[in-house]
Amino acid sequence: MRTSYFLYILFFSVFSFNSISAQKKIEIKYSGFLTFNELEYPGAKILTRDDSEQVHIFHEGTNMWCDKAYYYSNENFIEAFGNVKMIQGDTINMASKYVEYDGATKLAFASGDVILKDPNSTITTDTLYFDRDRQQAFYRSHGTVEKDTSGTITSKIGRYYMKDKKYKFVEDVVLTNPDAVIKSNYFDFYSESGHAYLFGPSTITTEESVTYCEKGFYDTKNKIGHAMKNAKIDYDLKEIVGDSLYFDNNNSFASATNNIKVTDTINNSIVKGHYAEIFKAKDSIFITKRAYAITVQEKDSIYIHGDTLMVTGKPEKRITRVFRNVKLFKSDLSGKADSIHVNHETGLTQLINISNAKSSGAFTTKRKPIIWNLANQMTGDTIHLQSDTKKDKLDSLIVFNNAFLISKDTLSDGFNQINGKKLVGLFDENNEIYQVDIIKNAQSIYYMRNDKGELVGIDKSKSGLIKILFENKAIEQVIKLNQVDGKIYPESQFPKNEKIFKGFDWREEERPMSVDDLFKDDPPLKLPTIKGLEDYVPEDDFFDDSISDRIALSKRRFLIKNSNYQDDNLLKFNNEFENSIWSKRKVKVLPNSSKSPQGKMEAYKVIGKDNDKVDGYLVQTINKNKGKFMFSIWAKGKGEIRIRLQEGGGNYTNYSTTNIILTNKWKNYKVKCNKDKDGNNIRGVISGIHKNDNFFLWNAKLTLIH
Repeated sequence: MRTSYFLYILFFSVFSFNSISAQKKIEIKYSGFLTFNELEYPGAKILTRDDSEQVHIFHEGTNMWCDKAYYYSNENFIEAFGNVKMIQGDTINMASKYVEYDGATKLAFASGDVILKDPNSTITTDTLYFDRDRQQAFYRSHGTVEKDTSGTITSKIGRYYMKDKKYKFVEDVVLTNPDAVIKSNYFDFYSESGHAYLFGPSTITTEESVTYCEKGFYDTKNKIGHAMKNAKIDYDLKEIVGDSLYFDNNNSFASATNNIKVTDTINNSIVKGHYAEIFKAKDSIFITKRAYAITVQEKDSIYIHGDTLMVTGKPEKRITRVFRNVKLFKSDLSGKADSIHVNHETGLTQLINISNAKSSGAFTTKRKPIIWNLANQMTGDTIHLQSDTKKDKLDSLIVFNNAFLISKDTLSDGFNQINGKKLVGLFDENNEIYQVDIIKNAQSIYYMRNDKGELVGIDKSKSGLIKILFENKAIEQVIKLNQVDGKIYPESQFPKNEKIFKGFDWREEERPMSVDDLFKDDPPLKLPTIKGLEDYVPEDDFFDDSISDRIALSKRRFLIKNSNYQDDNLLKFNNEFENSIWSKRKVKVLPNSSKSPQGKMEAYKVIGKDNDKVDGYLVQTINKNKGKFMFSIWAKGKGEIRIRLQEGGGNYTNYSTTNIILTNKWKNYKVKCNKDKDGNNIRGVISGIHKNDNFFLWNAKLTLIH
């Protein structure tokens, strides 16, 4: 039956009047019909819309409209059905099929096609919890957030802090926008700035690259980011790894700091160092701070180190340049130069001398590029190493101008020496030199020995060309072509002042004998401390102690029922620790020894006994074997203890543990776990109690969270 205008005014006036201020009481602004059904809805006033408009409800600045409502005025609680809209000023606009709202706690529960909008974003989900007091919204059964240009975010669990314009997403989080797809399990997002903070295994996928990290930041508006903790970027069959990676997707630029490794699978090469800049558009890498490159070969890799390293060009035209104090090493070949230039397309490696006209003769000689192969030292103005790119092996060695080959005689202090205009060395299938030709103006000093190693004489000669053949890594034969002059001297008659040629410079002490030797002349390396992103700190649950306390003040429990949040304590004696249901070892328990957090004298004192080699504990097992559990307890005092969720049988597996350093202030400690059905029950454990531990416990809880 339609209410009269007078009845409506009377109805409105009664509901508006209360001993507390009118703003604290839920108000009914409009209802088309009013009925009662004490049998099915005791204490409820049933409000229904009419043809003109919906039921209109108001509470402390928030308006709500619905087709039908059950209003429990004594409890200040309302249930709303059908096309429900809740509007809070110009900041929040929520629509759903159903809402529960508690005026005492300012908690709302919405279900059925829930859509919550603010000026910057929209949340859609099946069920949503809204805390008006803290200005927070929460879902945990999957939801979607749409944020203008930042894209769409989906997750299993989401929490919105309205004052801070911050979202916290947990589990199966995916942000999708036209420029990137971000996946993570822990994801904080600020809607105004578009800043996203990633924690745990996370990926950022764009058209050009895939970035992985376990701690990171991404600016969804400006398309820049920062990746840390096992960070890597994959693009164009290259992988960049480093302690800290910065990337700018606008300019296809990235930089890396500390423990950097760039792997190029196309060219079988690896570049390492501690600071790098990567320019994707130019396909180039600049790297310094103990920079070195590794060219991976089937039988033996080549390592090149210098102050600065640059890799430029597309894979088919790749060039590697290494500058200043350059060293090269492979197992049977090493070298030094001012700079090294590698053409990966042609397989040509150039060791280049930097000309310095002002330098003294001795200095200039020392600065010549140098190659060591087996027992041989080769120097010249420029040295080329030619690789066979198809066979992935060294092919030849060429020394241009002032070529000089030296090897120490095996049984004396003398040196075999050959120099000339040019040197050409050929490598066999094992990357070992088997032939060396000295071309033009060749001259040699050679210690000749018989099969017994006895010195036959010292050969000194000049030729147009000298050919040296090697076998078993030693000189086997020296062949002179177009000999101009030559003589074999007995050792006693060899002129002492002619034992070395002009330009002789034996540099064995400089020779790298291992990969580590490449860095032995470098100054001490001090890496910068990586800063900028804090570690992930889990926040308290939406249904934390503050909400539990507020719900305890409320007379209605519908919100708890519909939220699937079970506050029922599964422990039979949650605060009677002396009871035998609490299994105890090596502890003394004294009841009512201190005031609890509620101010009542009901906290228990626990004293650790002399426990030899085992610790003390208190344990209670419950008859539950599957689900998501939370064990919590209030504690204060002296000692280091642990609380655990543990298998109540079998191997007594520890599902989850929290280590606690107690203080003199009450604090609620928690531990959570997911337990599969394994045939054993679950138990809450307070352990790690030792002789000198002396503390208070209050209100243990073991709850099942669905």
